[in-house]
Amino acid sequence: MNIPTNLKYTKDHEWVVLDGDVATIGITDFAQSELGDIVYVEVETLDQVLDKDEVFGTVEAVKTVSDLFLPMAGEIIEFNEELETTPEAVNSDPYGKGWMIKVKVSDLSQWDELLDSAAYASLIGA
Repeated sequence: MNIPTNLKYTKDHEWVVLDGDVATIGITDFAQSELGDIVYVEVETLDQVLDKDEVFGTVEAVKTVSDLFLPMAGEIIEFNEELETTPEAVNSDPYGKGWMIKVKVSDLSQWDELLDSAAYASLIGA
């Protein structure tokens, strides 16, 4: 199971990387493997300001649909439009081409509340 040490994680299996006050967010390798083949990623919250833990979109796999929860409050400023035509990138490259959104973070202190790679590995039993 791939759990990069330079990222932070949530109990809901999202990953976050911070660049200044912009967070890039996706789902973890564990999450995509549990979901199976991803066929659709929907984010209808572009340009909206959401609170931490609010649903920012959904990911649809062959067998299920799962909500995506925002790890840090802020404005959704970008959606990875490549996922509209190649949602399988979430399966093949969850930490790279499979990123989902970028958020202009409104409360940087929430970064410290996220799990580090060791805590996330413990959570998923890796």
